[in-house]
Amino acid sequence: MLMFSAFVRSRTSWGILLLSGVALELAALFFQYVMKLDPCVMCVYQRVAVLGIAAAGIIGLIAPALMLIRVIAATIWGISAVWGVKLAYELYKIQSDPNPFATCSFLPDFPKWMPLHDWLPSVFMPTGMCTDIPWTFLNVTMAQWMIVIFVAYVIVLLLFLSSIFSRR
Repeated sequence: MLMFSAFVRSRTSWGILLLSGVALELAALFFQYVMKLDPCVMCVYQRVAVLGIAAAGIIGLIAPALMLIRVIAATIWGISAVWGVKLAYELYKIQSDPNPFATCSFLPDFPKWMPLHDWLPSVFMPTGMCTDIPWTFLNVTMAQWMIVIFVAYVIVLLLFLSSIFSRR
């Protein structure tokens, strides 16, 4: 436990968190622009959740030895990961039981002060439909993979929290 506690207080741990978020964002752009899979609005929201996780990594990198920084970073990480699980599960439900009356929006509902789809439409403008399942791997849809990924982020966060608040 002492080694893990030191790992949580290291820049390496927060750098890994940042790199994992950047890797997922790059994968999303690969799916969109190389594989020509159009993201739906729920996919775009999940991109924002992953950006929140990457932002937590950046904040943690600032001064990982300081408890306040670790708590702020972990809070952003937790909010983003739990929101990501919720979004991925909602998308999975839409795809697994398509209902013509339960459709997703064509435009994201970002706050007026942060219209990401206007600022960077190449990343945050949805062009696909939520009911489409354009890709599977090992017979698992992208929405299901994202549930697994976000749940893994939550589990790792719980391990981090046990060390973040330890006095050692």
